[in-house]
Amino acid sequence: MPSVLIIGAGGVGQVVAHKCAQAPEVFERICLASRTLEKCDRIASQLPRPIQTAQVDADNVPELVDLIRSVKADLVLHVALPYQDLHIMDACLETGVHYLDTANYEPLDEARFCYQWQWDYHERFKDRGIMALLGSGFDPGVTNVFCAWAKKMHFDEIRELDIIDCNAGDHGQPFATNFNPEINIREVTAQGRYYENEQWVKTDPLSISKEFDFPEGIGPKKIYLMYHEELESLTRHMPDIQRARFWMTFSDNYLKHLEVLGNVGMTRIDPVEYEGRQIVPLQFLKALLPDPGSLGPLTHGRTCIGCLIKGIKDGKEKEYYIYNICNHEEAYAEVGSQAISYTTGVPAMIGAMMILTKQWHGTGVFNMEEFDPAPFMEKLNQYGLPWTEITR
Repeated sequence: MPSVLIIGAGGVGQVVAHKCAQAPEVFERICLASRTLEKCDRIASQLPRPIQTAQVDADNVPELVDLIRSVKADLVLHVALPYQDLHIMDACLETGVHYLDTANYEPLDEARFCYQWQWDYHERFKDRGIMALLGSGFDPGVTNVFCAWAKKMHFDEIRELDIIDCNAGDHGQPFATNFNPEINIREVTAQGRYYENEQWVKTDPLSISKEFDFPEGIGPKKIYLMYHEELESLTRHMPDIQRARFWMTFSDNYLKHLEVLGNVGMTRIDPVEYEGRQIVPLQFLKALLPDPGSLGPLTHGRTCIGCLIKGIKDGKEKEYYIYNICNHEEAYAEVGSQAISYTTGVPAMIGAMMILTKQWHGTGVFNMEEFDPAPFMEKLNQYGLPWTEITR
């Protein structure tokens, strides 16, 4: 009886629990664990079948090991904080169970996005006979699979890649983030970076922008160049890529608030002394902002995330666009979370399904694009994230 341990009971954890519960033929036993047991119990009460819940400190490796062994997990599905990736990987190594996450490891004291920390675990996972699947969210995750699908079905060579992420939704709040505020703001305020001619080009945060006309009535939106971790793995595993960039939309209201908060030091991640104690301004700001999980019933509109790819097929130049559109209100009606959580949680469940059914199999540490995309693409359509292709 396959058993999955889900760590993290935020908006994404809620989606993952719902979606795993929808596939009892794969996820026969489910345990949802978090630092706050009440969050797990609340999610468990929403599900159509009973699951186990537990309290765990994901920074405490011995505690994680005890929980993994007690629930007899076959796979740990990690959707808590990226600071905890390595601790959970250590616990998986000790217990000999598979590992999956949705975002690369980040150190607490530096906004640095790099897979190397986790790639360095490859030989240890291989020797242990287990598998780690990194970045099984949407971006990273589905975007990586979209690229693998494009290479398999549409291109002999991929020359240019633009990953474009649009949230055209509105939650009505003066300032809020659709996922963990600390992670979101660290990501957005970090230095930009893109890949061109085998080199990484650095940019000031959000200093490059242009307009992109999104499909299905969403229309033109301003997109901003950022760095995102899937660029690192895709350019490593698809060496024919000559240029790779990541773009995201932001409202003027969001950017103005972020500018002011940055100017007064509230987005700093280094500790400052306040009334005799050390606090991190960004962590304090996180406590003041709306919980992303509370935005579900307030958010309407759609997301559109996809890959615009240029390359060569049969000696001719080709342009190809593949994307998914997700409706915030429909996601909330199904699983009680808005589309940002939904588009991350569904691929996390599908990635776990790929491992437990052995459709994706290996020992070591892997990124999504290293496997056959076909079964994953099929499950996207089945579990709520249908995709559309446009060829020019």
